Amino acid sequence: MLELAGLHYQPSTARQAVLEQVDLQLKPGKPVLVAGRSGCGKTTLLELISGLADPDRGRILWNGQPVSGRQRRWLCGLVFQFPERHFLGLTVGQELKLGRRRLGAEDAAAVLQRVGLGSLSLQQAPERLSGGQQRRLALAVQLLRDPKVLLLDEPTAGLDWAVRAEILDLLADLARERAVLVVTHEPELFAPIAGEAWRLEQGVLRTMQLTTGVGT
Repeated sequence: MLELAGLHYQPSTARQAVLEQVDLQLKPGKPVLVAGRSGCGKTTLLELISGLADPDRGRILWNGQPVSGRQRRWLCGLVFQFPERHFLGLTVGQELKLGRRRLGAEDAAAVLQRVGLGSLSLQQAPERLSGGQQRRLALAVQLLRDPKVLLLDEPTAGLDWAVRAEILDLLADLARERAVLVVTHEPELFAPIAGEAWRLEQGVLRTMQLTTGVGT
C-alpha cells in the first residue's frame, strides 16, 4: 500500500500552496479517483507520488516505510494526459523496448493483447495511432515495468464514448492486481469502476460521492 501523510507542496513561483495536508491511501482493488478543475494541482499530485518531484513537508510511505523519489520512480508507472508527446520510439516495437531492454516477441504480443492492441503491428509508427491506441500503448510500456502503483492523468480525455468504455474496463481489470490512481475532471464517468473518490480544491482533498452521468 502506498500512503501519503500530511503532504504539502508549494513551488517557489506560487503565491500559495498547491497541496496542503494531503492524506491518501492507494492499494489494489478498485481505482481511486482524484477529481478537480484544470490547474487545481491534480498533475502535481501525480508528479509527487511518482518521484518526479518531492514534497516540502509530509511523508510518502510504501508498506509503512518512507520511500525516496528514486524508489517511487521504480514503484510507480505514470501515463501522461498526452502520451504521444512522450513517445521516443520510431515504431511500436521500439517504444515497448523503452520499458524493458530485452523484450521478446512473445512478451510484446502478450502486453499488447492485455491492453487491447493484439492486432497492432510492431512496425507501426506511434504517431499514426488513434488517441485511444496511444493511451493503450503508453499503458503497455508501463505494464512492462510491472509497477506496483499505476498513475493516470486524464486517461479518457478527448476519446469517443466507445473507446472510453473500453478504457474503463481495462483500468478496472488492472486495479485488481495493483494500486491505480486516476486524476480527472469528469469523475462521474468512472463511477461504475471506482472505489474511493476525492475532489481536490484549493490544495485540499475532500471526499466526494459519485453519481453515474456526464462528467462535469
